[in-house]
Formats: sequence, C-alpha cells, structure tokens
Amino acid sequence: MEHDALFDPFDLDGINLDNRVGLAPMTRTSATADGRATEQMKRYYAKFARGGFSFLISEGTYPDEAYSQGYDNQPGLANESHVEAWREVTDAVHDEGAPIFAQLMHAGALSQGNRYVEETAGPSAVEPKGEQLELYGGSGEFATPEEMTKAEMDDARQGFVEAAERADDAGFDGVEIHGANGYLLDQFLTEYTNERDDEYGGSVENRIRYHTEVVEAVQDAVPEEFVVGVRISQSKVNDPDYRWSGGEDDAEVIFGALDEAGVDFIHVTEEDITEPAFDSGPTLAELADEYATVPVIANGGLGDPEAATRTVESHGADLVAQATSALANPDWPNRVAEGRAPDEFDFGEILQPDATIGDAEVPAESE
Repeated sequence: MEHDALFDPFDLDGINLDNRVGLAPMTRTSATADGRATEQMKRYYAKFARGGFSFLISEGTYPDEAYSQGYDNQPGLANESHVEAWREVTDAVHDEGAPIFAQLMHAGALSQGNRYVEETAGPSAVEPKGEQLELYGGSGEFATPEEMTKAEMDDARQGFVEAAERADDAGFDGVEIHGANGYLLDQFLTEYTNERDDEYGGSVENRIRYHTEVVEAVQDAVPEEFVVGVRISQSKVNDPDYRWSGGEDDAEVIFGALDEAGVDFIHVTEEDITEPAFDSGPTLAELADEYATVPVIANGGLGDPEAATRTVESHGADLVAQATSALANPDWPNRVAEGRAPDEFDFGEILQPDATIGDAEVPAESE
C-alpha cells in the first residue's frame, strides 16, 4: 500500500506541517519534583522532531498550583520556573524544525500525586472507578473528590488561561486542552461522575459546557496565531469501556459545541480509533469530521502505516498522532517514508516497571 497521503503537507491554523504525522501526548513522569522540565526531556522531545514527526504534543502538563496536578514528577506550566524550563525544550524542538503544543491537563478526581494540596476535586463527590495507576507511581483506590464550587471552577478555568499564556511565553506554538481520558473536563462530560443539578449537569449540552467555557476563555487570552485545540475521548484511563450513552446524538452535540467554541483542532483518541465509536457505524474521527468544521487529529491503533494511511485517506482524520509506536520508533515518519517497516512496541521493555523516560530513550547531544 502506498502511504503518500501521510506525507502531504498540511496547514494547521497557519502552521505549515511537512506531513500528517504527529507525536501524541504521553505521560512520562520525568520532570523534577517541583514540575520543571529537564535536560533529559529536552533531548527526548527533540529526537521525535528529528525523526520526522511534523508536530509534537507534550505530555499532560498541570496548569495551576491547586488541584490540577495528577502525578508526582509531572511537568507544570503553573509558574515562571516552569516557563524557563520548558523554553529549553521548545527551543530544541524548533531547532529540529517542528512545532510543539503543550497539553494542559487538570487531573481533577484522578489526581494521585499533588505537591500543592492533599485533597482532590471534581464536578461531584463521586469516587472514581478502578485503582490508581502504578505505571505513574500510584497504588490503591482513588480518593473521593470534593465537589467543586462555582468559585473553584472559575479558578480552574483561569488556571487554564494563565497556563496557556505561560505556554506562549515558553515558546510553544499552541496548546491542547485535555478534555479526554477521565480527567477533570471529561469528568464534567461523563454522566456517572457528574451528578450536578446546575447548568453544568444533566443534559449533554450542560455537561459539555465547561469544556467550551475553558476553550473560549483560552482563545480570548492568547494571540490569534497561537493554536488552541482540544482532546476528546469516550474511554478513560480508569474506565476503558465507557461510551457516551446518547451515541451519535451525543457526538453531534459534543463536537458541534467544541467547534462553535472556537477550537482550532479536535484530537480524538481511543485504544483503536479505527473501530466504530459505538456498536457499529462511524469511528469517533469520522463523527468529529462530520459534526465539526476544524481539522481532526486521530490517535490510537495507528502504528500500522496502512491503518494510519486509511484513516487520513477516508476515515475522517486530517492528521494522525502516534504514541506507543513513536516510543518504539522515534523516527516513525522517516521509516515509513523510506519504505522501512516500523518496529513493534514492547510494553514491558519500554514502560515497565514505570513510565519514566529511560536513558536509552534520550540520545546524547552529539548524536
């Protein structure tokens, strides 16, 4: 199968991409204890740009010094020291010729490591399903969060805004607002974690409201050329089988609302994005493409170049983002362009016993 579709250039809201393949965000818990990006992280991200990825999305980065941090040794964009540290990373990536977006992630009720507060907070006082992720240093059940007040929601929204402004100062080309995978914004969208009886609870129109308010507030605060996207999924890190109860009707409301709020791209992710979003019918990428007008990035199960090509050619995505396949193949785009088969991802070799960046993943400056 020819893979020419993956190597067509693309204009992402004014940023010229050399191809359609980007790096997906992946939590690596390798920052300093106080949330600063490291020299190791600088070399880690630069190698993906050098390997042909046309855009990079950072790991989930916490935006404030309150409830947002999710994991120990997670990077932040919550203060000036974080900005200075990330600037080293963005400079290195730009030197290799690629743009990089900061993913802004508020963990909400899924927080399992926070140096600023002991409690967790979410839309409602509902204990999250499952157990903390050992991969990222957690163990045991999640704590039951405190229900966020309107004032705390305002503070969290402002945290996203100020973190986006810091991302601009740090040299990022844009931000991706993490609205997926069970974290705070997704907790508002999810029926069983959102028991509110105000304008943020009940109908899907209400449950997507906090997403759209965050997007609008960030867009109002950053320069016009600064890209603002959002990540959306049905599945969660603690509940992989969750699906929107309203099916395609929910998808129409969700993607339409995000589009109207002014996002510059929608990044959909599932374990296998090539599968139907529900029991049958279109994929989540195809639904995003149908109900929104902005570019769609697809992630999940696309390490096979043929699957990635089909997704761009005919299954709703303008761009694809590689995660585990990128870990196994930091030069995945270059390999595919040259006709070389990518290596298989080995979970035990790369992400065990934990997800921190290993020494083998970060080439020396001279390489």
